[in-house]
Amino acid sequence: MNRANTIIQSATEVVETDLNYICNSLENEFSQLAGKNILITGGAGFLGYYLIQSLLKWNEKVAQKEKINIIIYDNYIRGIPEWLQQVKHDDYLGLVKHDVRNPLPDSVIDFHYIIHAASIASPIYYRKHPLETMDANVNGLRYLLEYTRNRKKTATPVEGFLFFSTSEVYGDPHPDYIPTPETYRGNVSCTGPRACYDESKRYGETLCVTFAQEFDLPISIARPFNNYGPGLKITDRRVIPDFMRDVLSGKNIVMHSDGSPSRTFCYIADAITGYFKILVNGKPGDSYNIGVSEPEITMTELAERIITIARDHINYHGEVQHIPSNDEDYLVDNPNRRCPVISKAENELGYSPSIGLEEGLIRNLLWYNENQEAEEA
Repeated sequence: MNRANTIIQSATEVVETDLNYICNSLENEFSQLAGKNILITGGAGFLGYYLIQSLLKWNEKVAQKEKINIIIYDNYIRGIPEWLQQVKHDDYLGLVKHDVRNPLPDSVIDFHYIIHAASIASPIYYRKHPLETMDANVNGLRYLLEYTRNRKKTATPVEGFLFFSTSEVYGDPHPDYIPTPETYRGNVSCTGPRACYDESKRYGETLCVTFAQEFDLPISIARPFNNYGPGLKITDRRVIPDFMRDVLSGKNIVMHSDGSPSRTFCYIADAITGYFKILVNGKPGDSYNIGVSEPEITMTELAERIITIARDHINYHGEVQHIPSNDEDYLVDNPNRRCPVISKAENELGYSPSIGLEEGLIRNLLWYNENQEAEEA
């Protein structure tokens, strides 16, 4: 993997660099979306941050008839985030307050493309809200699939549908299946503390495949592997924002495990290119791993890398501190290793992540440095 060599000094420069990178990587895909209506559920969340801003960035450089119309459905339970407030009056962006667990609103328009990204994805929070998590992943998905099915009978059918699943569908893979290909069936508990998320995503995939096959619909599935970067709130409680929060507070990095679990981490600008490629070119009923295959590093190694970067950029002087969690279920069903095979997305879609871990962590630290205030996710 080639590291992107950039000299970036601020959060604004981070976002601008990332959006240009996304648009340059998706010229063919965005051109196919020209003049179309795209629905993004959960658009006020982490993934929506770059999904939406990259489309708006693209619109800046194309003729009026080629601009992409974006509609967001979100319950805005914590209000409209500041970044979305800044662009909400754009002529090609529409914000609709809607909880995806309910039937689609009466004001629904003809959507050519649909991205279902409305879901609680942080383990801390989906365990606190298990029913809401399952309802968004199953009932919300079903409403959108039925809409897609009904549109097939019209002159303007849905041309692409992307369901955000998760690498959690693999559970804790057997060592023989790491790196993990899409063909691995998973080792998942249906009753454990993570089951509300894992199993509802697995059932969501079954719904997608069934609708794609039964009704000949263009529905594809993304399985994200540990995305991180701008847009992910510092209060999200996943590992990288947790570590960054400690660092920017001048505290030691607190680790609630022994540091041995390992992951690969995919910077969000690379991940977004993969998601749009699936939306436009993914095969109906197929799933695609989106992440990076290397480096696979332990949580201890991740903390050490963040400490080194923080020492260079913000004069940080902390260290790693191991403190067991008060939550007895904190590590239950937590995968020991997570690393994807991404050759399917590479070969079929032209997915080609190129932003290395060090570069991604630097950009993320710069962004968090100016985005330290956030409501609990």
